[in-house]
Amino acid sequence: MRHDASPFMRSDVHESSMRAVACLLVCAVLIAPITSAGESGVNEDTTVEGTEIQEIIYPNEASSGTDFELTLALTEEASGNGTNVSWITQICINSGVCYAPESHSMLRNSDGGWEASIVPDDTVTYVNWRIELNWADGNKTSVPDTGFGWKVWSDCWYDSGEWGGSDQNCIDESSSEEDSGILPGFGVMASLLAISMAGLMGRRE
Repeated sequence: MRHDASPFMRSDVHESSMRAVACLLVCAVLIAPITSAGESGVNEDTTVEGTEIQEIIYPNEASSGTDFELTLALTEEASGNGTNVSWITQICINSGVCYAPESHSMLRNSDGGWEASIVPDDTVTYVNWRIELNWADGNKTSVPDTGFGWKVWSDCWYDSGEWGGSDQNCIDESSSEEDSGILPGFGVMASLLAISMAGLMGRRE
């Protein structure tokens, strides 16, 4: 006598299939290169005219393992009404991955300005950021209104199939690894893929 699979068995198969599809989609997103919207190696900034930011100072290159410092000054009105400043950064690395944005509270310095610093990853391609002003009444202003207004490239970047930056030693070493078949950041991507697949297999047992 023929017995059809029980609803519970069909449900388990369906869930396993959905997990497999989800896992593969996540891996594809992680492995797919993220190409910068602008021109490779060209820093970008946004105007602060008409905003409460008077001046903003930052390095013209990012270096792995080295403090990347940002300093800004607000208008007199904004400085005197209890405004706090947040620095929203996003670091992208040479494997083509961009990490999730992070918020950093800027501190008031002795000159009345605001400052903060981050330390980019070893394989940083560029750093994106925007500024958020948190008003005493609970409102918030973002500069720019949407997206990231600033982008600073590293001294050893890889983008759209080419290397660039001022650190020629780093570029030469990284190019040699690429020529030997080791893609930038491949180890990270391979590890993420292995972890994802291991999780899937573990759930199917």
